[in-house]
Amino acid sequence: MSNPGKALRGLSRTRLADLTSALRGHVERGELPGLVALVARGDSVHVDALGTRDLTDGPPMRRDSLFRLASMAKPITAVATLMLVEEGKLSLDGAVDPWLPELANRRVLRRPDGPLDDTVPAKRAITVRDLLTLRWGLGAVMAPPGTQPLQRAMDEARVAPGFHALTDPPDEFMRRLGTLPLLHQPGERWAYHTGYEVLGVLVARASGMRFDDFLRERLFVPLGMKDTAFVVPAEKLDRLTTACARDPATGTLEAWDTPANSDWSRPPAFLSGGGQGGLVSTADDLLAFCRMLLGGGQAGDTRVLSRASIQEMLTDQLPEEQKAASPFFPGFWDASGWGFGGSVTTKPDGVSPTAGRYGWGGGYGPMFFIDPQQDLTALLLHQRRMQGPDDLALAMEFSRNAYRALED
Repeated sequence: MSNPGKALRGLSRTRLADLTSALRGHVERGELPGLVALVARGDSVHVDALGTRDLTDGPPMRRDSLFRLASMAKPITAVATLMLVEEGKLSLDGAVDPWLPELANRRVLRRPDGPLDDTVPAKRAITVRDLLTLRWGLGAVMAPPGTQPLQRAMDEARVAPGFHALTDPPDEFMRRLGTLPLLHQPGERWAYHTGYEVLGVLVARASGMRFDDFLRERLFVPLGMKDTAFVVPAEKLDRLTTACARDPATGTLEAWDTPANSDWSRPPAFLSGGGQGGLVSTADDLLAFCRMLLGGGQAGDTRVLSRASIQEMLTDQLPEEQKAASPFFPGFWDASGWGFGGSVTTKPDGVSPTAGRYGWGGGYGPMFFIDPQQDLTALLLHQRRMQGPDDLALAMEFSRNAYRALED
């Protein structure tokens, strides 16, 4: 299914047809059971809903199908945090100790691969900005699994990044996290993911509300994001897509979460700000969120954030020396930085002709970006778990085709 034939100002129908054809090829070759793709510029919106919602010849994919966001939820958590900063409940460069006493008086490993008791005191307190920029001192340890003491300790404490939902309630998660030393001094290096799980707890404690209630009342309802939540109610389960992964030996797609017995049909123990488990959403809900970002924090008559906060969110926060000292996947830092909640392109990168593209993806498959210079939003939603370079290649191909669809 594609969108009907109404006029699309600013988008080329011919090039959009090419984008649809390329995506359909991935489905017809069995690489993905189905997907929803959306490209929007101004008021023009093109949507493709291709394939099926499960791994068989089952129900067709729909525009309102529900997808697990995983780390694609990080920009949502960043916006929630900045709302509290603007209200004065949090200070961007203030210590988080009053709200997160578990993170006070940190110890830091003398060497990232060293024993857990070989530490030095943290040079300063952790700030809200440190968490937003993932420079608070702890995150994914970029080393082969089980090879470093801190990595093993994070696994044992059940706080390590991964594909499966966190199993402890927020207070217990923070207690366990607080027993571990930091990998780096606060503010000195970037380490992926865990800071956004902490931010979800911080938003709840600073606001005096459950994290899901805060997001619903302060963000989702005002923006009309009616399907975005941590739990899929029974009446919506038929719209939830099956999550799958490739068998490492055969490449065959295998289901790991199905609507019939989904983990997302039950309230989670931990309301994840980083996306480990986390939110589900639809293409149109995410479009509403992206339009708010492109609108400088405003959607219609609804202002969520100031233009200044959005500008800082979409600006690279990392100096080059910190990127060089912060390993991630190969080539990531060549043309990218990190804003609040997502990556920011710092120069043309073979996808966009200029710097400033902002977005992120999730380990369950979905990705998005916005380009403020082009008033462009692009979403690719599917549920094949990321397992290797092919997943990044698909996202890059889609992104390039979205730019090619722009009318000159």
